[in-house]
Amino acid sequence: MSLLPYLAYLVISFAYTEAGILYPRVSETREQISLDGIWNFGLTDPTNATKGHDEAWYLRDLRAVDSLDVDLMPVPSSYNDIGTDGLGLRDHVGPVWYQRSFIVPKSWNGRRVWIRFSSANYAADVWINGKAAVSHSIGHLPFQAEVSSLVNYGTRSTITVSVDNTLTNTTIPEGSTKKLSSGRLKQQHQFDHFNYAGIDRPVVLYTTPSTYIDDITVVTDVDGTNGFVNYTVTVEGSDEVTARIGLVDKDGKEVATDTVLEGSLFIPDANLWWPYLMDPNPGYLYSLEVQLLDTSGTLLDKYEQPVGIRTIFWDSDSVKINNRSIYLRGFGSHEDSDIRGNGLDLPLIIRDHNLIKWLGANAYRTSYYPYAEEIMDLADQLGIMIINECPAVSVKNLGGELLENHKQSLTEMYNRDKNRPSVIMWSAGNEPASSDKQATDDHFREVFEHIHSLDNTRPVTVINFNGRHDNQGGEYIDIIGITYFSGWFQDNAELDVVVNNVLKHGQQLRSEYNKPIMINEYGSDALEGLHMLPSFTWTEEYQTELLSLHFQAFDQLRSEGYFIGEMIWCFADFKTDQGVQRVGGNRKGIFTRNREPKASAHLLRKRYWALAEFLDGVEPPDDVNEYIIGD
Repeated sequence: MSLLPYLAYLVISFAYTEAGILYPRVSETREQISLDGIWNFGLTDPTNATKGHDEAWYLRDLRAVDSLDVDLMPVPSSYNDIGTDGLGLRDHVGPVWYQRSFIVPKSWNGRRVWIRFSSANYAADVWINGKAAVSHSIGHLPFQAEVSSLVNYGTRSTITVSVDNTLTNTTIPEGSTKKLSSGRLKQQHQFDHFNYAGIDRPVVLYTTPSTYIDDITVVTDVDGTNGFVNYTVTVEGSDEVTARIGLVDKDGKEVATDTVLEGSLFIPDANLWWPYLMDPNPGYLYSLEVQLLDTSGTLLDKYEQPVGIRTIFWDSDSVKINNRSIYLRGFGSHEDSDIRGNGLDLPLIIRDHNLIKWLGANAYRTSYYPYAEEIMDLADQLGIMIINECPAVSVKNLGGELLENHKQSLTEMYNRDKNRPSVIMWSAGNEPASSDKQATDDHFREVFEHIHSLDNTRPVTVINFNGRHDNQGGEYIDIIGITYFSGWFQDNAELDVVVNNVLKHGQQLRSEYNKPIMINEYGSDALEGLHMLPSFTWTEEYQTELLSLHFQAFDQLRSEGYFIGEMIWCFADFKTDQGVQRVGGNRKGIFTRNREPKASAHLLRKRYWALAEFLDGVEPPDDVNEYIIGD
């Protein structure tokens, strides 16, 4: 057995020093209670944002606070589109307050009890029974705390949460506020999507024993048909523990075991994790069953970690999975839907993944923030590749506190998603908006060095190189990610220049950096149902013509041996701030916001299935190309 996979793993395990943030799973030793549901909810007066903290509302029933109008609010959801008051609720800037009661079973007394938020946008303070439990200041990422000493057992407890959506020049994402002549506070930011806020992902209470599995890090490797699962288990509590580690396949058969907390499992003839359409059995997952035992062999704690065995390699021309070159075909997207905003919506995410498979796509980018864990679970299971992007979009106040928060967001994203086989690339952000090239280079050099210190098994990118800014940090990253809207933001309506523009842009970047190139954003708005002949901007015809011209350029770039993928912007229409360039939101989706296809979706489907047939030998579905005429 080669030591190389294990040595690479040790580099990662030594770099990792923070407490774990394992997804909460019920087991023989762990129980769980959901706090999702209807909470009491109130807005602060934007002119006195600190009032709730100053008056200690966390010690009171919010319904009894005279200056607070309390409504009902579902969790998880964004709060913005729930009500009917636009300038009050939808466009609110500042803290909002949530509260509900819950009961912890008497049987939980004596165990460790934890509160876990999968996300709250953006800064959250949490109290239980009036006592501070945890604070967190980066959205789209989970946080937790032990609350064993704060909850009541067998009687009601109260949880109160303050969530503040205010963005500043040091937050991730970045922003500022402006006071209007009416006195209302307006949030300003550089990103295009709506600034949804609130407790938008699940909240759970769960238990662990006093000695428990705090974290698991898994790095896999492949040698021919053999697989390696290199793992480390971090334990909190007693040091006097033994372990039993078992790797179990989909049929429930244990295929490898060990008895140490840090080791390497060898799996002959392993079922490898393959992307969708690259193998008849994509997304194959094993389960790493970790058991902690005391010195007498009694079970203390158990946790099951999904594992996909695959390896990633990249050089100046390509990215490979299991020693096969990949060609990414997909899109950028948003967690965005009617009423719920960014809130977790299980029916919607199943629908979205059905549409991904229908299209013949194999990848997407979590633009411009990490998606919910439940969404990424599906990608693991289905073999959908992910470029996982931290919430640093359009950063410009570079260095200092913003740099530290930027690195912290990457650390938290890594800690959450490091074990996911679907995550094949990290994105350190989108379109840094600085004209100071030296400051930007210095900032992103530190950022890239930071993420590489955490993980040297995945390539890193930043989505930029769009012709509007200097090319920041290109020498430090592994994959050049292009944002380029030829025919829309550049040379609008000039379709005859698209092919040459895209070719020239890609070739120049290749010449400058000699690294793999992919396009992460291109396209145009199209208002569903708007048709003109000849085509005209904003029509469905214009969007499809623009896509077709890009396809020509992509094929030529791909033939040159370094172009590794195409991702349209974007999957579905989404809500934005109001503006004269937006008709109810961003309309660049190939699907409407309620996931009905535009003409571009049918065209892109033909493209992606044709690529699957040409590159991976997959036969397209019968309905991809409708019958036209016989021989």
